[in-house]
Amino acid sequence: MSDIPIIDRSRRKMSFKQKLRNMLGHEEFKKANIYKALLAEFLGTGMLVLVGCGSTTLWDKKSAPSVVQIALAFGIIMATVVQSICHISGGHINPAISLGCLVAGHCSILRAVLYLIVQCLGAVAGAAILWSITPGDLDSKLGMTALGKNMNGLRALGVEIIITFILVVTVLSVIDHKRKDVNGSAPLAIGLSITACHLWAFKFTGASMNTARTFGPAVIMNNWEHHWVYWLGPLAGGFIAGLLYKWVFEAPKAEEDKLPPDPLREDSEEGSSEPPKRPPPRV
Repeated sequence: MSDIPIIDRSRRKMSFKQKLRNMLGHEEFKKANIYKALLAEFLGTGMLVLVGCGSTTLWDKKSAPSVVQIALAFGIIMATVVQSICHISGGHINPAISLGCLVAGHCSILRAVLYLIVQCLGAVAGAAILWSITPGDLDSKLGMTALGKNMNGLRALGVEIIITFILVVTVLSVIDHKRKDVNGSAPLAIGLSITACHLWAFKFTGASMNTARTFGPAVIMNNWEHHWVYWLGPLAGGFIAGLLYKWVFEAPKAEEDKLPPDPLREDSEEGSSEPPKRPPPRV
């Protein structure tokens, strides 16, 4: 027999049953960090709604908040929250991002569903706090998203799909661990994509890109006009972005990473005393 060690490739291949269990994520409840992640998503979405929607408050008719002010508020608070909680939950704070990550293989089904629930609850809590601290004599609508002049449901749906697609593709691109060219700040890139989409689409639809962000104020104000647009649009945009990035845009695996480790090489991972490098945390 040959003296060359045989590499057990069975250890390197995941069984179908294990893949299915990972995709469903039913074992997530056994992990303590899932509860921390749910709390982080709840608080993060609440902060997004409180600060972002709060920036739309009309204090004086002569000095109404500008689109630039609102766009910067949403973009900066998104970047801030993602930077704060990405190591705990990934910093989704948006059902469309959770759906996009699910489709792209970065998130289990159970985690995505639980995130959607706590994100909506957090948005309601954030809107309730904003309502409670805003003076009653102000004509505040808590930053509710609404269709612009001469916009109908189908046009608004198209706008929401497009801007959410841009956001989710940005998220997936900056968390792609196979890319070697991303050296900047992921939270900043995500925040800037939200700011850019607000600058363009705010007067079309209010630039939601986030079902939870619209759901919270709608619950507190009990206003459900064209609400379906802000569920179907962002979720469809997130789904399309996740599907397209996974199968078309995802960076290819480096050739050296595709090869099994060579047990005869002294610098191979299996024969090296140095621990393998850890990948950066997912968003």
